Amino acid sequence: MTPPLLDGHLVVDRAGFRLDVRLHVAAGEVVALLGPNGAGKTTALRALAGLQPLDAGRLRLSGVELDHPDARRFVPPERRPVGVVFQDYLLFPHLTARDNVAFGPRRQGLPRRAARARADRWLDRVGLAGYAGRRPRQLSGGQAQRVALARALAVHPTLLLLDEPLAALDARTRLDTRAELHRHLTDHAGAAVLVTHDPLDALALADRLVVVEDGRVVQEGDASAVTTRPRTDYVARLVGLNLHRGRADGHLVHVADGFAVPTVDRLDGDAFVVFPPTAVTLHPDRPGGDAPHTWPATVAGVHRHGDHLRVQLTGPVSTVADVTPAVAAGLRLLPGQQVWATVRAADAHAYPT
Repeated sequence: MTPPLLDGHLVVDRAGFRLDVRLHVAAGEVVALLGPNGAGKTTALRALAGLQPLDAGRLRLSGVELDHPDARRFVPPERRPVGVVFQDYLLFPHLTARDNVAFGPRRQGLPRRAARARADRWLDRVGLAGYAGRRPRQLSGGQAQRVALARALAVHPTLLLLDEPLAALDARTRLDTRAELHRHLTDHAGAAVLVTHDPLDALALADRLVVVEDGRVVQEGDASAVTTRPRTDYVARLVGLNLHRGRADGHLVHVADGFAVPTVDRLDGDAFVVFPPTAVTLHPDRPGGDAPHTWPATVAGVHRHGDHLRVQLTGPVSTVADVTPAVAAGLRLLPGQQVWATVRAADAHAYPT
């Protein structure tokens, strides 16, 4: 089995917070670190870059130990084969695009003329051959992002780190730049770690997702595994699913006293059950029968979500439902209103905890 290019156990202690994350990335692989604000994503990226020394654990890149506190081994940032694209790009405002990109190769000892020639080649690769003489203030957000990417790649990094690289862009520029970034990440032979809170960026750019909450990895896997089988409320919200934990008994998952969710999957024991908001049907009165998958709910909020209205429901089983404007008008949905909710079994899936 080929060892990973990046092999890390990142442990960083700060006031009231501990990051403890194991991270392994193969050559040519892009891994996205996802998580809510304060989860530790940026701390992990700073540790990989050498901007934040580890308090414990160790970090190896291409077989070379970069940080090992127990062995008192620490390689400073400028000596690591690492390229970084920061969230705000951090281009030198007084330098041209060419000299921004040439800065890293110059620090590596390349003569000025050779460094500028390499910079020109990278600017051409990111589609900015005609912008080499411009300073950052003369560039659009998308152009500045591409200069920052060229600057990171110009040092031929073994590890490429990207910290929310598309966050500062408007929606249209973000779409185009995401496609461009995907092409360059595909061409990168080393390892890449993308820090983001945007699921679209992660799904479009990464081969594997690592979800971090409160300084710990709570789930990891390819996009399909994470998006179809979330294991925390954060991941479920991220991919737009309702998630509940309960006890499975055949095709029912009991999630609250007297209430259960029917599923297409047969399972026994502790289980998660997930279903999309569109699987929830709302009724003004209790439907006929005494089915355990019908429960009373209180409307906590209603807001537009695409072509539908998203309804937040509290009660024995707190859920989110998507209904059409016509259904919402018919039910006269308002905060505080009492309704009855059911879930279509065909849209609910169960899996072991």
